[in-house]
Amino acid sequence: MKSITLHVTGMTCGGCVKSVTRAWEELNGVEKAVVTLDDGKAEITFDESAVSVTQLIETIEDAGFDATE
Repeated sequence: MKSITLHVTGMTCGGCVKSVTRAWEELNGVEKAVVTLDDGKAEITFDESAVSVTQLIETIEDAGFDATE
């Protein structure tokens, strides 16, 4: 398992945090996603053989937010 911290923009409330967390946790290969609104960061633990960082970012963009390393 690998862990990465991504910066997420576009979140304005707790509902946004839940949406972002759920989007990542529904991806095959993501073990855990911890998203914080205050600093706009997400700590994601995932299996590199099942999902890539690019896929993690694209998933959040598809959900209406932006994510960067």
